[in-house]
Amino acid sequence: MALRIFISAGEASGEHYGALLAQAIHRRLAAAGGPAALFGMGGARMAAAGLDVVVPSEEMAVMGLTEVVRHLPRIYREFRKLKQAIRAGRPDVAVLIDFPEIHFRLAKELHRLGVPVVYFVSPQLWAWKQHRIELVRKYVGKMLVIFPFEEAFYRQRGVDAEFVGHPLAELGVPSASRAEFARENGLDPLRTWIGLLPGSRAREIGDMLPEMLKAAGLYCQSCADLGRPEPQYVFPLAPTLTAMQRARVQSLVAAEGPHLEVRLVQDARAALFHARVSVVASGTATVEAALIGNPFVVVYRVSPLTYAIAKRIVKVPHVAMANLIAGRRVVPELIQQEFTASNILREWERLLPEGEARQSMMQDLKQMRDTLQTRPPNAPKAAGAIDRVAAVALELAAAAFPARIPEPIPR
Repeated sequence: MALRIFISAGEASGEHYGALLAQAIHRRLAAAGGPAALFGMGGARMAAAGLDVVVPSEEMAVMGLTEVVRHLPRIYREFRKLKQAIRAGRPDVAVLIDFPEIHFRLAKELHRLGVPVVYFVSPQLWAWKQHRIELVRKYVGKMLVIFPFEEAFYRQRGVDAEFVGHPLAELGVPSASRAEFARENGLDPLRTWIGLLPGSRAREIGDMLPEMLKAAGLYCQSCADLGRPEPQYVFPLAPTLTAMQRARVQSLVAAEGPHLEVRLVQDARAALFHARVSVVASGTATVEAALIGNPFVVVYRVSPLTYAIAKRIVKVPHVAMANLIAGRRVVPELIQQEFTASNILREWERLLPEGEARQSMMQDLKQMRDTLQTRPPNAPKAAGAIDRVAAVALELAAAAFPARIPEPIPR
């Protein structure tokens, strides 16, 4: 009988990890001579990796209090589908990736059914909602974290947690040369490129992109006034966006930046690697940008109500993960009212030319990358973060249902 594994991811970064995890599980089970049936929530990449998608991740990717309220009927409908699939499929183990608003509720249901739960990519409970630690203690069998300080945070509170490393820190630099990237995306390799990363969700893009395009317009005007060549802008689109959402993004770019040279590209890491400087919406993409190492500016804006509530309950001094890891302001943060085109332009003009500001930030980002590349002391030499997650999930399944995995699974 095939081992049944429930995997759930709700956003672009988590969906990427979910696809890698599905591949790692299939690889390990194939080596042990056993099949696996994977089902859950994910996107196109997870489906291609062998996941039977019960709920597409883009149906649940909503952020912010007022934003969630507007979509409650749809969210509740899709959540019920997931619960019904879990009850019908009775998985041997479940891996929940980030996305706490949905996954804590799923963890409760899985625990009630006796399904071992692995949680990968911790919600930021160290920043806010620390009362949710009780949910983790009750319903999560193993918390696998990607930042070193998180392991101690959880263990001090009675949670079985393990730092497995950060998957993005294990990646090499993008393989495409600047010339190849230019050729593939209609760019001029001799001009300056600036990255625009407004987020992976359609709503985020609608909220963040117009101000970014205004900054781009201001910078182009500055270049024209000084007789400098205007830059080109690279805008990576998340693979979790639907065709309709992509069309809307293209319309938004045409409407808000009709005179700008904006290229929509597929590879966010390559865009960050080849861009001279970028503006990045707060989220996983800021970690990606920090690990790539080129200077960037962090921005974010939510509804006034969401922000007012967040200010009262968030307990950290910084928004950007690079700054939290460093314990100081390494990259500039333009949040809420400070997120303006003129402020973005000010930071770009400081970071674009060679000089102390640019070199200092690049050195700080290298130190952060070195921290996240540190391999956990108990990890097998050849294993990366995703391999360790797969191993833990299969170990929990084997412990709970030994008859399903007749042969030892190679580490």
